[in-house]
Amino acid sequence: MQSFLDTKDGGRDGAFAGTWIRQNHEDMSGKFVIQCKHFSKRDSVLKISQLKGEIEKVKNLVAEGQCDCYILLTNGGLTGVTEQKIQIALKNVGVKKAVIYGSTWICEQIHTHLSLRIAMPRLYGLGDLSQIVDARAYAQARALLSYLKEDLGKVVITDSYRKASEALDQFGFVLLIGEPAAGKTTIASLLAMTALDKWKVNPIKIDTPEKIIEHWNSENPEQLFWIDDAFGTTQYEARLVQKWNHIFSQVVVMLKQGVKIVMTSRDYIYKSARSDLKTSAFPMLEEKQVVIDVHDLRPQERKLILYNHLKLGEQPKIFLTAIKPHLDFIAEHPRFMPEMARRLANPAFTKRLPITKHNLDDFVTKQSEFMQEVIRGLDSGSRSALALVYMRNDNLESPIQFQASELTAIARMASSEGQCIQAFQFLKGSFLQLVNDGDHLLWKFKHPTIGDAFNEILILNPELLEIYLAGISTEKLLDQTTCGDIGFQRAIVIPKSFFQNVMDRLDNFTNTRNFKDAFSSSWNAKWDLRNYLATRCSKDFLKSYLERHPELIAQVTKPDSSLSISREVAIAIKLQEYALFPEANRQVFIQMLSEYAAKGESLYPLESKRLRAIFTSDELKDMKKRIKTELIPHLDEVRSDLEISYGSLDAPDSHIRNFQDILNVLRDEFHESDDLREIEIQMDKVEEWLLSSIPDTVEIPKREIGDIPLDENIHTLRSVFEDIDA
Repeated sequence: MQSFLDTKDGGRDGAFAGTWIRQNHEDMSGKFVIQCKHFSKRDSVLKISQLKGEIEKVKNLVAEGQCDCYILLTNGGLTGVTEQKIQIALKNVGVKKAVIYGSTWICEQIHTHLSLRIAMPRLYGLGDLSQIVDARAYAQARALLSYLKEDLGKVVITDSYRKASEALDQFGFVLLIGEPAAGKTTIASLLAMTALDKWKVNPIKIDTPEKIIEHWNSENPEQLFWIDDAFGTTQYEARLVQKWNHIFSQVVVMLKQGVKIVMTSRDYIYKSARSDLKTSAFPMLEEKQVVIDVHDLRPQERKLILYNHLKLGEQPKIFLTAIKPHLDFIAEHPRFMPEMARRLANPAFTKRLPITKHNLDDFVTKQSEFMQEVIRGLDSGSRSALALVYMRNDNLESPIQFQASELTAIARMASSEGQCIQAFQFLKGSFLQLVNDGDHLLWKFKHPTIGDAFNEILILNPELLEIYLAGISTEKLLDQTTCGDIGFQRAIVIPKSFFQNVMDRLDNFTNTRNFKDAFSSSWNAKWDLRNYLATRCSKDFLKSYLERHPELIAQVTKPDSSLSISREVAIAIKLQEYALFPEANRQVFIQMLSEYAAKGESLYPLESKRLRAIFTSDELKDMKKRIKTELIPHLDEVRSDLEISYGSLDAPDSHIRNFQDILNVLRDEFHESDDLREIEIQMDKVEEWLLSSIPDTVEIPKREIGDIPLDENIHTLRSVFEDIDA
C-alpha cells in the first residue's frame, strides 16, 4: 500500500493495486483508494452529507481509472442506514466495491490484535494502559536474557533441567531449590529463553509477589513470570512469604489461564519458609514433580560443565595444561558446583591458587573461605566497590551517586571516590556485572555467593561492621541483620555494643522508601519493624527495647483477628518464649484469641504449636469447649452468610478459603468427636457451592517445551578433557 501527504492527496490518503483476500468475506481486486475521515470531537457520528466533497473526488478518480474499490475508515460512529446510503452514492459514481469501517470496527481491531498495540504504542491510550507497562517489563527480561547469552553458551542440559521443563509443561509452575551456586538461575534462564523462542511467551522477571499481579494480563495469558530468590535473597524474609500467601488464590487462576511461573530459592531459605507457606491455598507446593532440587548432577554432566567453562573461559594455555590432570578429580568432587567451574575459568579467582591436588580440594571444599581470601587480597578500591554494592543490597544504580555516609565508609576502608569508581571496571565480568533492567543500569554481584563471602567478612570484622552500619539504610538493616546471635543463617550479627545504635535507627524508621504513597509507606514500615522484633532479635535486645518502649506490651496484647499474619501475635509469642510477657497481659491476650476462635474468625492457636504453647492446659481446654459449644453448632449459618456475601469480583475459592481452612482444623482437632459428622457435612456443602459458582474455564491451547534429550554417559577410553589445552 502507498500512502500520500496530508495535503493535495486528490482524495486518496492511500492506494493499493492487486487482490485483497478478505477473511470470511468476498475478495476484492483492482485499484483501491483508501480514505480516512477524522472527527476531533469524541462520539461524533458520520453523515453522508459530510462526504459530498469526497464523492466528487471519487468520481474523477474512477474516470481516470484509479478507483475500482473504495475503502473508507472513520473514527466517527457508523449506522447501518448511513452505510447503505454511502454504498449507493459510491456505486452511482462508478465504484465497483466499497467497504466502510467506523469507530466500532477500529476499536475492535485494537482490542483483538496485541501485535497492533505493541507496534503502535500510541494506541495504548485507547485501551488498557497496563499493556505498555508490560511491554517495558518484557524488554527488561529480553535485556537480561541477552546479557546471559555468554553464560548460556556454556550450559549443559541436565536432568534437573529436564524435570523442570516437564513440570512447567504439566503444571505451568516450577520451584527450583538448591544450595548457593548450584545452577538454579541458569536453569530458570534456559526455561525463559525456551519460552520466548518456542512459545513466543513474554517472560517477565520480577522480585516481589505484588508485581506478578501488577503485570498479569488476564486478557492475554501468554506470559512467563520468573522470580529469583522468591522467599529471600540470602536469608529467609517472612514478609515475602506472607505476600505470597495473600496472592496464592490469584496465582491459581493465572495458572488455569495458561500463565507459566518459574521460581527459585536457596534450599535453607525454602526450608525455613515451608512452615509459613499456606499450602492449603496453593497445594501445588506439595507436588514432588514441581519442587525440584537442582543439586544432583550426574558424573557426565559435571565433566561437561567443567569442560565448557574452561574451554570457553579466559585462562591461558599454561594454566589449562597444569590443571588438566586434576579435572576428573574436581568434577567427581562431592562439593562440585557449576559456579565453581566458572571461577576456575576466570584468572581473577585463581591468581594465588597453586595447582596441586590439595589446593584444588580446598578450592572446591571451602568455596566461601577461599572467596573471602580472594576478596581480602583485592586492593582497597576494589574492596570498597564490593562494599558499596553490598550496602545497596546488590542493586547499585549507574552512574553512581555517592551518599555522604557511603563516602565516609569508603574513606575508612582506606579508599577514595576515584579509586572506588575505577575499580568497577576492573571487577566487571569477574566479581561484578552491569545489568540493564530496562529503566536503569545496575551494578550487581556476578554471583550471589560473592555477596555471601563479603557478608562473612563483615561478620568477622568489627571495624567493617561499624562501617556497614554507618552506610546501610534502615530497610536493608532490617533485611540483613540480627540483634544478637539467634542462629539466623547468613545474617550479620550485631553485638550488644551496637544495640543502642540500632534502637536509634528503629525509632526514626516511620516510613519506607519501597512505597510511594504515605499510607503504604507508613503501614509497611510498621510491619517491617515489628517483624524484625519478632524474628531477628535476642532476649537481651528485646529486654532493652521494652525498657525504651514499654507501650509495646499493650499494643501486642490485643491483636486483630488476622492472627496468622499478625506481627503483634508473633511478638507476643517471642516475648512469652523469652519470659518477657507479663502474666496479666498474657491472660488478656488469651481471652482475645479464645473469642476469635469461638466466633470462627481464626483457629490459628490450634494450628501453630508456638502459639498454642502460650496457653495453659486449662486455657486450651476452655477454648476448645467454647469452639465445641459456640462455633460448631452454628457452622451452617457461618457458611450461608459467606455464600450470600459472595461478589463476582472475588474468585469463589478465594472467598471461602478461610472457612475451608477452619473446617480442616476442626476436622483434625475433633476427628474423634461426635461433631465430626457436622464438620464433614459442611465440607461437602462448600464443595457443592464451589462447583456451582466457579465459571467454566476457557480452554487454553497446551504449550509444551517437549522432550529434552539428555547426554548419556558414554563409555570410552578418551577423557572429556583431552583437548582442554589444545
